[in-house]
Amino acid sequence: MFKDKYHPRVKRDLKKLDRPVVEEIRTVHIQKILANPFSSDTLHGDLSGIYSYHFRQNKVDYRVSYMVHQGK
Repeated sequence: MFKDKYHPRVKRDLKKLDRPVVEEIRTVHIQKILANPFSSDTLHGDLSGIYSYHFRQNKVDYRVSYMVHQGK
């Protein structure tokens, strides 16, 4: 099982979103990412190694970008 760790700017970015969207990210989408982190799209070029998870809520598209570090 994978664990989540956040960049310090994530908190600032989440403050810009509506509360229901933030709750959905935390309760639904982060759990899906943690269960299967390699199922999302991978970015290319300078952003190689970063995964991009997309979802839509209320006709607005959102993206969660993340990296997977495998280790102890």
